Amino acid sequence: MRHLASLLSTAALASAHGFVTNASIGGQTYQFYDPNTDPYMNPPPQRISRRIPGNGPVEDVSSIDVQCNGYTAGGVEGSEPAPLHAVAEAGSKVTLWWTLWPESHMGPVLTYMARCPDAGCHEYEPGDDKVWFKVQEAGREGTSDNWASDAIQSAGNPGVEYTIPACIEAGYYLVRHEVIALHAAWQYPGAQFYPGCHQLEVTGGGSTVPGNLVSFPGAYAGDDPGITYDAYKASEYTIPGPALFTC
Repeated sequence: MRHLASLLSTAALASAHGFVTNASIGGQTYQFYDPNTDPYMNPPPQRISRRIPGNGPVEDVSSIDVQCNGYTAGGVEGSEPAPLHAVAEAGSKVTLWWTLWPESHMGPVLTYMARCPDAGCHEYEPGDDKVWFKVQEAGREGTSDNWASDAIQSAGNPGVEYTIPACIEAGYYLVRHEVIALHAAWQYPGAQFYPGCHQLEVTGGGSTVPGNLVSFPGAYAGDDPGITYDAYKASEYTIPGPALFTC
């Protein structure tokens, strides 16, 4: 029934995608970049999150836009750095709230971090360097209809949490957070990626330097089992990307 309902509502949900609207970080609430209002404000608001072009997906897994969302179609590759950082202690939790997510767009939720230069993230663009380590992942509960994306489908939802690893070094970090929508992964145009990036200044911490780093694009391939997966079949789901980093 979910498959049928999804197919019937595809057209109605064509524009009903989503993005992160705000976050709780280090005891502070931060408004994220809003593509519906920020471009029209003068002066533009200062954000910790990088620009996104709208609420739609990135559909080319080999595009630089899969990193932080971006503007390649408009002639500018990728998403430019934001001017601010949110201060948070290593080991603390971050909560992210999304716009209301459509039920038909089931899929995993993943979060990565990358160490920025000592001067900060406000002029840093990773390009295709292998700098990202995974700090959060959630997919499908067995073969049920329960997905990580369910957490952001209802009004007043608790949001999505990730934990800043307690053992990483203090410093500046770029965070890449995404939902991968799998409702069309088994057919054209395939999986849809909804990434966004925000910038942290991490305090405290330890001395661990994460390994098993990946690049975006590069971490996923178009034929990965977690990318071509048919979400309407009762089968185990393999979350794409590297193994989860733990301290």
